[in-house]
Amino acid sequence: MEEESTTAEPHAPASAAGSAPPTPARKTSIASAKSKDHTEQHAFTNPTLNIIHSLSRKPSTNELSIPSREGTPPPLPPRPQLGLLSSRPSTAHSSTPPRPQLVSKATTQLSLTNTQAIGNETRDDSSASSASKPRNFPGVHIASRNVSDADDSASVRSYVPTTEAGGDGESILGEVMGEQEKTDQEKALLRTLGHRFEDTEAQSMFMPDPEFEAMFGHEFDEIDDMAMDGSNEEAVMRQWRAKLKHFLILSSAGKPIYSRHGDDQLITNYIGVVQTIISFYQSTNDTLRGFTAGDVRFVVMSKGPLNLVAITRLPENDSQLRAQLEALYMQVLSTLTLPSMERMFAARANYDLRRPLQGTETLLSALADGFTRGSPSTLLSALECLKLRKSRRTIINNTLLKTRSENLLYGLIVASGKLVSVVRPKKHSLHPGDLHLIFNMLFEAGSVKAGGGENWIPLCLPGFNNTGYLYMYVSFLNLEHPTEQIQERPRTSDGADDEVAVLLISAEKEGFFELRGMRDDLVENLQRNGSIDAIRTAVKQGRPKCTDIVPGSPLRHFLYKSRGNVQFTMPSYAPYFEGALERRRLLNLYNKLHSNLHNKPTTLKVHHETNTTCIALAWSTPLFELYAVAPANTSRAALAQSANKIIQWVRKEEERVFIIGGAVF
Repeated sequence: MEEESTTAEPHAPASAAGSAPPTPARKTSIASAKSKDHTEQHAFTNPTLNIIHSLSRKPSTNELSIPSREGTPPPLPPRPQLGLLSSRPSTAHSSTPPRPQLVSKATTQLSLTNTQAIGNETRDDSSASSASKPRNFPGVHIASRNVSDADDSASVRSYVPTTEAGGDGESILGEVMGEQEKTDQEKALLRTLGHRFEDTEAQSMFMPDPEFEAMFGHEFDEIDDMAMDGSNEEAVMRQWRAKLKHFLILSSAGKPIYSRHGDDQLITNYIGVVQTIISFYQSTNDTLRGFTAGDVRFVVMSKGPLNLVAITRLPENDSQLRAQLEALYMQVLSTLTLPSMERMFAARANYDLRRPLQGTETLLSALADGFTRGSPSTLLSALECLKLRKSRRTIINNTLLKTRSENLLYGLIVASGKLVSVVRPKKHSLHPGDLHLIFNMLFEAGSVKAGGGENWIPLCLPGFNNTGYLYMYVSFLNLEHPTEQIQERPRTSDGADDEVAVLLISAEKEGFFELRGMRDDLVENLQRNGSIDAIRTAVKQGRPKCTDIVPGSPLRHFLYKSRGNVQFTMPSYAPYFEGALERRRLLNLYNKLHSNLHNKPTTLKVHHETNTTCIALAWSTPLFELYAVAPANTSRAALAQSANKIIQWVRKEEERVFIIGGAVF
């Protein structure tokens, strides 16, 4: 079309013709119109012919003077029964020498569906599929699709989520999200092919990666001990190198303190190399933050007399690894306190810190294994709460205030690793890192589990005060008989921990019996007002599925973080991510989304990624962060629509899924 428009020449005005008799050009136009009427009687099945004749039927503003914009059309496959093009009348410029024949041939690549889509000016996913696709790395990496300027502006326009229910709204990608009713024919087709859709739903969200699966399957296996004669040294070293993730803690003098995998005999050489590199940078008044060797990332964090190192082949960025190292450092401080640790190293630089930390290796290892398995709480730096009605949570809060003892500093009720209620002093709140340490101690490490149903634990909460100890009374409840003292931790019939604990924290060293009395009064009142039954029901129900939250949603999973409350909510891992491997791969995807969303110096509001098996969305505002995952056959419009419905659901259920304020005294 561009070539034809450039060959057109200006002509005299139409008024110059006056009342002159019809020229050959006018006769030709009349004949051409008759031919058009004749051709309209035929039902063309070739879309290319439809396009040509639809163009030829467009009215001209000056039929006398403006030449035809068609010229000689390209040759088409022979159709003897029609003979349309061969009998086409000549135009007003028939005397002009014909143009050279076009090189391109007739094609049927443009389908009728695409023609209609272009005519309606709608965006279709097929346009994206025709673009060049980046290479996908199976199992871990997925290809990122950059958002165009138009998409970005659309996202900014709809920065505030739609919260009105029952109406059409603009999605985060600038698309209209009206509910489209399916025709009876479409519904019948879906019912006929229902089993095929079920098979597709049952497929994994991730590309097969046998190497990663094999390595992760042995990630938590213990490494064999080194033989006295060193005969199995090479085999043991292979086991150590095969681990996807390592954590090392060493003193500034290079003395090993903790290693997740391997004993001193195995890791001494590696610790020496790491300490040499760190010391080299420190000698130049510089700080080593990290480096890469092959496909392995090393991240170093120096904290006073300690150096903490994370070594990983998982898709995690430096800030995520630093948050994990910070949690390990807080775990060390929770046992020693900062002043006592500094005094130890001030007295002797090569002090062996393993002696005062003896017995806490299980806490450090449980924390490290949680990071390796994948921890949404650590990734988002937020807490998860048990979903309860607002009125029920208010009753529990009031019961905590009613039974509060004089020396109580903090009181918490925790169920299955989720916070139920908290009572705290005014203008003081527990740091999420401190609560993470407490939850790790209660629900992950075996040390507290071995202590039965009642414990008195001195600990330091570094986020609250890293210079002194607090004392925590822990009592696990038997939900069937909550007033009875239990000797063992309760477990559900299927073997999964279904535990509810009362945590009472005080600065009083001799406050054990006082807090035990508060616990008895609290449990008695909770049982009387029906709160124990409500907690039991909520624990058994667990997290809802995505389809329970948004019926018919294509989402497989999501993470929603409330920035103001520093809390998050998510659906059940079932049925798509029940295994440890699938959860790890899901967290790999969330790690990548989180990294791309928070990359500096530019931070995105919306980040969209896709590969052959899944499509994912990350969305950040001053109020919340949302990460959502769906199968690859989900359109961007459907994904955006589901994301907006998740926002609406959270706004509606906000005081059920989050603790807002809590009980304050």
